[in-house]
Amino acid sequence: MQKVYYLSSCDTCKRVMDEIEIPSSFIKQDIKVQGITEEELDELFNLTDSYEELFSRRAKLYQERSLKDENLLDEDYKGLILEHYTFLKRPIIVNNDKIFIGSSPKTVAAAKKSIYSN
Repeated sequence: MQKVYYLSSCDTCKRVMDEIEIPSSFIKQDIKVQGITEEELDELFNLTDSYEELFSRRAKLYQERSLKDENLLDEDYKGLILEHYTFLKRPIIVNNDKIFIGSSPKTVAAAKKSIYSN
């Protein structure tokens, strides 16, 4: 599978996707428009073994609900991501059996190398 989960209103997602020059063969899924299904989230989990790794602590709702004060388990992270798209860290780039989560320069460089190293 070659897919990008992103938010079209997110400047960081746009910047990362432009920088990597995501090939047209990749499926691009705007999580605000299309959401993310439990099946899709489980596929991402299978590549990370952690819902927490897929979770964004930068989401406004994370602050508003004071979730940093709670002891969240992996299943809690899964439920929150399914409840509201902003809890999904982004962008998430899946290139076959490799996953790249977030926008750090190291992650972006690794994703680009993975996509174009063939």
